[in-house]
Amino acid sequence: MTRTATIKRTTTETDVSVTLDLDGTGASSINTGVGFFDHLLEALAKHSLIDLTITTVGDLHIDDHHTVEDTMLGIGEALNTAVGDGTGITRYGDAVIPMDEAIARCALDFGGRAYAVLNIPFRGEAIGNLSTQNIPHCLEALARTAGITLHLQAEGRNDHHIAEASFKALARALRAAIAIDPRRSKVIASTKGVF
Repeated sequence: MTRTATIKRTTTETDVSVTLDLDGTGASSINTGVGFFDHLLEALAKHSLIDLTITTVGDLHIDDHHTVEDTMLGIGEALNTAVGDGTGITRYGDAVIPMDEAIARCALDFGGRAYAVLNIPFRGEAIGNLSTQNIPHCLEALARTAGITLHLQAEGRNDHHIAEASFKALARALRAAIAIDPRRSKVIASTKGVF
């Protein structure tokens, strides 16, 4: 079974191309024009073992909002496509990730119920050229198009560490949720029989 997807999303604000392989090695090639966002997405690929190729051309002359949001909408749609009807996946995943003084906790359900509960407080307005406001916003966008219930909370003193721990916790939770459960590789992990 091949669990891959390629999504192209073009609007008047952005042109996004996302290709992923759920059964990869964590390889990535990412260029959104927002350096710290690229860094977070590389961490997402590395720690989820999802191969991820992303190219986004956005209206960065305005700000980073559309670029970041639309990229995550594309990733979410690609994840949803690659998982398909959910046959065989573990469905749930969770992770606790420390990074120096910061810690992030993530739990998610890849069961078709799009919802996000986020508590990621930042001290500053930006990390590099990424607005900290766009971090929880793009995670909500991911949850919406991927069809996942996402709970993510983080704390710390350094915004870089808080953001990176959050994406690594998301990555590890995703890795667990999309893994094929050998004990039910031909069924969907739901009492309803569908997601």
